[in-house]
Amino acid sequence: MATSSKSSSKTDLKNIQNNHILTIILCVTAIPLSMSMWIINLIYSKFILKNEGFDEPVVIPPGRWLASCFIPILIAVYGYKKNSVNLSGALLGSVVAFILTLSNFCFLADLFTFFLSSSKATKFRPHLKRKIEEDFKEGGQRNWIQVLCNGGMATQLGLLYLLDIGSSERPIDFVKDYRASWLSIGVLGVFACCNGDTWASELGTVFTKSDPFLVTNFKRVPKGTNGGISVIGTFFSTIGGLVIGLSHYLAILYFADKTLLAYSPPQWPVIVMGAAAGFFGSFIDSVMGATLQYSGLDKDGKIVSHSSLTVKHISGRNILDNHSVNLISTIIMGVLIPTISKYWWTTM
Repeated sequence: MATSSKSSSKTDLKNIQNNHILTIILCVTAIPLSMSMWIINLIYSKFILKNEGFDEPVVIPPGRWLASCFIPILIAVYGYKKNSVNLSGALLGSVVAFILTLSNFCFLADLFTFFLSSSKATKFRPHLKRKIEEDFKEGGQRNWIQVLCNGGMATQLGLLYLLDIGSSERPIDFVKDYRASWLSIGVLGVFACCNGDTWASELGTVFTKSDPFLVTNFKRVPKGTNGGISVIGTFFSTIGGLVIGLSHYLAILYFADKTLLAYSPPQWPVIVMGAAAGFFGSFIDSVMGATLQYSGLDKDGKIVSHSSLTVKHISGRNILDNHSVNLISTIIMGVLIPTISKYWWTTM
């Protein structure tokens, strides 16, 4: 008994030491990296842009650079240690997080909420998912392709925001601040779509015992079939998007300029737009999955995405894979949700 206690104490001490070492490594990496980027930004703004006729070139403060370097590295290391992403996913994810953090802290809130909640959803009741998924991975490790297909559109919008608007947080106002509002809602739409689809597929399959309906003809299909929908899955897709909308809303209230916020329209529709993006994004994903993705049942009773002599065809054609469907869905929602929001806010 004493030996077991000593072994446990040594393990705890080793974990504490590893955490301290990791913290030191993060600081040693993030601080000089952020300072170097700030100095480059300072030189570029003061000399190059000023010589080209810019009266007041914008210099991003060093604290912003530090946050943009430190937080992505921290998220990447955490995700890698928790087996939520593999090495390639962690590396690309840190680049995505860097761009989004540097451009707008609201985007970071969206990313962090999506990453944390979707990772928890993926790891929920894995023993049930293993029975129906041929390519099931313990912990649901995401690689660089999945990171790119889920966060690529948001990264592009975030980069456009950084180049056009600058590094700042602004309330949504399509009348006085159209471009910033459009791009901000676009990033929200992308992550709400991703989170809604993840919650629907990862939680909807394990919270109901009945088989889903195929979205194109409403016939019963086995769990895990691409394009299968259910009431509980639709509910989770809406709530998943709503959670992203709520995090974006709270980030606006906390980080946005209070003077601008006082003269801006109500910001609560951001939550509704998040829920809408989760619902419609998951629906669009299901329609493409039912028609453009192959779903079949193998001899072991698991859903597969390839055809063979031993696989019984259920639905869809072998045109797109799951990554392609996710990418197209995020692109659609990244454009559609800002367009809908524009008409909503301008009529309030």
